[in-house]
Amino acid sequence: MSKKDKVHINLVVIGHVDSGKSTSTGHLIYKCGGIDKRTIEKFEKEAADMGKASFKYAWVMDKLKSERERGITIDISLWQFETPKYHFTIIDAPGHRDFIKNMITGTSQADCAILMIASPQGEFEAGISKEGQTREHALLAFTLGVKQMIVCCNKMDEKTVNFSEERYLEIKKEVSEFLKKVGYKPDTINFIPISGWNGDNMLERSTNTPWYKGPTLIEALDKIEPPKRPTEKPLRLPLQDVYKIGGIGTVPVGRVETGILKPGMKVSFAPANVETEVKSVEMHHESIPEAIPGDNVGFNVKGLSVKDIKRGYVCGDSKNDPPKEVETFDAQVIIMNHPGQIENGYTPVLDCHTAHIACKFQEIKAKIDRRTGKATEEEPKFVKNGDSALITLKPTKPMCCETFTEYPPLGRFAVRDMKQTVAVGVIKATKRVEAKK
Repeated sequence: MSKKDKVHINLVVIGHVDSGKSTSTGHLIYKCGGIDKRTIEKFEKEAADMGKASFKYAWVMDKLKSERERGITIDISLWQFETPKYHFTIIDAPGHRDFIKNMITGTSQADCAILMIASPQGEFEAGISKEGQTREHALLAFTLGVKQMIVCCNKMDEKTVNFSEERYLEIKKEVSEFLKKVGYKPDTINFIPISGWNGDNMLERSTNTPWYKGPTLIEALDKIEPPKRPTEKPLRLPLQDVYKIGGIGTVPVGRVETGILKPGMKVSFAPANVETEVKSVEMHHESIPEAIPGDNVGFNVKGLSVKDIKRGYVCGDSKNDPPKEVETFDAQVIIMNHPGQIENGYTPVLDCHTAHIACKFQEIKAKIDRRTGKATEEEPKFVKNGDSALITLKPTKPMCCETFTEYPPLGRFAVRDMKQTVAVGVIKATKRVEAKK
């Protein structure tokens, strides 16, 4: 099967900052032919010249020169590789707190998450502690609709672990318990003991873990249920960027979330409510006859300047439920990480699809039980960490969002304050701005 015939799956790699995400991901891509040998050899030489030979595979994930010089890997790169069954795009979600925002825009595009756990003594405990990022990432992945997960117990080759089955079982037990609390079903999740550096149990079975009978990482990836791509829904394409390209014109870029985008279509952009026609659609620098959900595309539009549309706007079909600006929306919000009490009037920034807009908590309507969804207290004075609440929000600038049930990728958001994610939310209802006569 060629790349074109294979089902396309988006994978996000999450976990604590030092769990070995970049190294493992880089190794996987290299092994699956996503990167040629010459490139790796060049990276090896560069890394060795800088005295960082152990950064070889992580380097693969790291296109930013400045980061390279600082010896840390934080580039969110889109990388691709193939397994016998699927064609994968990896969304690398670094563990740094400041990158949680990208994790949200990143995770909301993922069909499956690989949760990377560092197995050595102390490292695992640090990642899973209250301060570590493991819990937060898993909760985000679940809230943002990533249903499938694979857990990699990484660094099994390190001296303190030495491929110990006992350590593997201890980690599996503890991670299972907390994933269950988050909402996952641990018995459907593969826990794979790997070495991202040496490649144990990534593509081939490792002789170092004779006690492990489960699938290798590549086998587990091929067991993923392919996503049902919502092609039959009306078009929704949140804009990531808008470029002006000489000789071509205005080219918005983004990922089709629902529906189909074709040349010749009449489209409208919310919240600005401007309409135009699509002249051509491009993916990977090739013109394509149509773009479907999951495709990252650029498309050329007639008669619009770069000033008319921008990142955070949403493109839809003018003739079929076009997207509109919302006046207010009701959402179920889970407070995860806020030091104080949140009351009516609180106005943090929301990251919803590609939009980044301050929204006011206009009315906290009720506290809700997270598991049952039933109200436990009407009109509470405030909400705090651990609470889940039904809240009416009002954007401070024109914004387009949708309900989670209709258009999931446009119906979930992260609440950002003090440089971190303080809450996540799912939109239950929207009140659209009435068309101005």
